[in-house]
Amino acid sequence: MPTDSEKLEDTLPASEDGFDPTSQSTEPGDAKSDQDTLQHLTRRRGFYHMLFMALSLFAIPFALTSPIETSLISGGPATMLWSFVVVSVFTMPMALSMAEICSRYPTSSGTYFWTYQLAPANYRLLLSWIVGWLVTVGYWVVALSVTFGTSQLILAGINIYLPQWVATAWQTYLIFMLVVIITTAIAIFFDHLLPFLDSVAATWNLLGILIIVICLSVKAASGRHSAKYALTHFDASQSGWTPGWSFFVGFLPGAYTFLGVPTIVTMGEEIFNPSVNLPKAIAWAVPTGGLLGVIFILPICFTLPDISVLLAAPEGQPEALVFELIMGSKAGGFGMWFIVFGLTVLCGLSVTCATSRATWAFARDKAIPFHHVFARLGQGRLSNTPINAYLLSAFIQLAVGCIYLGSTAAFNSFVAVSIMCFGSSCAIPILLFLCRGRKFADEEEQVGDQAVRTFSLGLWGYLFNVLAVVWIGFEMVIVSMPVALPVHADDMNYASVVFIGFIVVSAVWYIVDGRYVYKGPFVPSS
Repeated sequence: MPTDSEKLEDTLPASEDGFDPTSQSTEPGDAKSDQDTLQHLTRRRGFYHMLFMALSLFAIPFALTSPIETSLISGGPATMLWSFVVVSVFTMPMALSMAEICSRYPTSSGTYFWTYQLAPANYRLLLSWIVGWLVTVGYWVVALSVTFGTSQLILAGINIYLPQWVATAWQTYLIFMLVVIITTAIAIFFDHLLPFLDSVAATWNLLGILIIVICLSVKAASGRHSAKYALTHFDASQSGWTPGWSFFVGFLPGAYTFLGVPTIVTMGEEIFNPSVNLPKAIAWAVPTGGLLGVIFILPICFTLPDISVLLAAPEGQPEALVFELIMGSKAGGFGMWFIVFGLTVLCGLSVTCATSRATWAFARDKAIPFHHVFARLGQGRLSNTPINAYLLSAFIQLAVGCIYLGSTAAFNSFVAVSIMCFGSSCAIPILLFLCRGRKFADEEEQVGDQAVRTFSLGLWGYLFNVLAVVWIGFEMVIVSMPVALPVHADDMNYASVVFIGFIVVSAVWYIVDGRYVYKGPFVPSS
């Protein structure tokens, strides 16, 4: 029987100079930029590819309209607009902090490799294991949120023409299953085209926002509101929370939008000049997405139909009804719906691709069960595609998606879990970086950092790092809360349960297997 090392060697191509792909870096500071290391995945993306991928993952029309019920319950127009602005502003320190660390460690292992490099030697393995699981689970669940959101979007589109039909939980789950299978199949067999599709998605995003903004502003069949109403109207009476806390709960759509920031850090082995291009893409993604989001939200606030009518929409998904009422016709509403649907499909492909890379990287590090299977790449035309990692991600989505069979608030729970996982996985390396005096391992004896860092926050670093950690902690608390009170079993936010459940699985697997085979993130050395 071949050993795990031999199996892994079979899955990862050796370099032309005889590099052993099973070698690992075990000391912080050993891993340099991927420009200096073996590339197991082909580099075929540039700065704009990554920026477009981030915008595709933001999927602004989808991310802001799918959880729109949360915004409506949590205050209405004022919450829709200003909660997004607040989230955009406070996400920026997190993005800049990540960009700075990413400029030194641009690898497929992402934040758990950062953690391994920045943590004290005695805690390096355990902390990187924890962060690695948070990242991987975060990817699985954010992919789940997009595919499940796509299935609900399909139902919302059907309800435009069949408003009396209400799908059962099983019918919704079967549609969701079909979406997962089709998305995974397309991502596997057309993996080589995904960089191009990211550009298509970004273009669709920009043009879609423009078309929706113009159409909603021109038609306004439900009437137009004054600037005072659109910008300041706040009514949280249906939430059951105090007004201030209700506004905070309305952060969910904005936080969901910017999940694209941490999800692109695992693409470091597929981008040219990653220590420069990847941090730059991360830094530019938030202000670009924030501006586009405000442009998208404003016309909706000025033309918003009666909120009580929207909250009575079938499936609790009023996004299609919003478009239908504002456009004044089913055809017009369906046209706007189709723009969002197309973008959601493309977003699903992008996030499925990113999820497969994260899963593959973690399996390569022997950190998940049957790692030797999921670390394998395909053969022949699919030799650069992590097929088994794709399939594992699909299986996890289908399994966790069963939560919907017992909870109508499942979508919000999926979104919240992904925010909690990605948030905590980003906060840990940023906090470790702060504890090291904002110095990387090979900078311990240096006074400054400007000469050796391709992306540096300079004197602003401490402030941005602290803001990032505090914001992430606050955000995790907010998104775990139910949208409205009182809470019942079928509309409870189960995010905390799912989050803790995956942590338990991670802990058990570490005791059973991880402490014996996990040696830290895989780092090929030239």
